[in-house]
Amino acid sequence: MPDSSGFKKNPRSYALGLVEEKLIDSDTMLKAALGYMSFDDVRDMLDDNEMSPRFIDEEEDEDDDEEDEDEEEEDEEDEEDGD
Repeated sequence: MPDSSGFKKNPRSYALGLVEEKLIDSDTMLKAALGYMSFDDVRDMLDDNEMSPRFIDEEEDEDDDEEDEDEEEEDEEDEEDGD
């Protein structure tokens, strides 16, 4: 069991200890934390950790760009082979 003095000194570490020692499962802890936080806190947390839509959409755009480049290269190769 996590040291109860850690609850006052470092509550984040205490909370993680509860999960690591399987006294509380991670889904329960996540739901408790998200339920306690304001919407602005959740948005800030997601953005600070690059999990917000602007980062996820950016990754999808990069993947699409790479696919487009691959298709263009294949088309160019096909045109060269057809000549």
